[in-house]
Amino acid sequence: MVALSIGLGAVLSLLGIIGYVASGAESITALIPAFFGIPILILGLIGRKEHLRKHMMHAITALALIGFIGSARGLSSLMNLLAGHDVTRPLATVMQSIMALLTLAFVVLAVKSFIDARRQRNIAADGKG
Repeated sequence: MVALSIGLGAVLSLLGIIGYVASGAESITALIPAFFGIPILILGLIGRKEHLRKHMMHAITALALIGFIGSARGLSSLMNLLAGHDVTRPLATVMQSIMALLTLAFVVLAVKSFIDARRQRNIAADGKG
């Protein structure tokens, strides 16, 4: 999961930069994915240290969940855009939707990883007792 979190951080950072440049550098809000991506990337790099991994992965998952909650509204606008309807800011809609899907996928995978790790610890503890 550490490598995945580093990858997520890099992709979100790149998404923010691309969105900012594609919007003509008019709005700082286009960088919001990067505002999530950079801390996720840094925490992922810190999480390569075994004794910090659990804490970093929980922090990264919390950031990804907040990122999903903040960007999920783009998904409904994306459905309208794909249906051929006009949306106010199509680029923002696409960027929000990409961020929402990436962060949601990460949260789902992280929660699964947490559950699997807990099961493994329980199995190991039962074997020792």
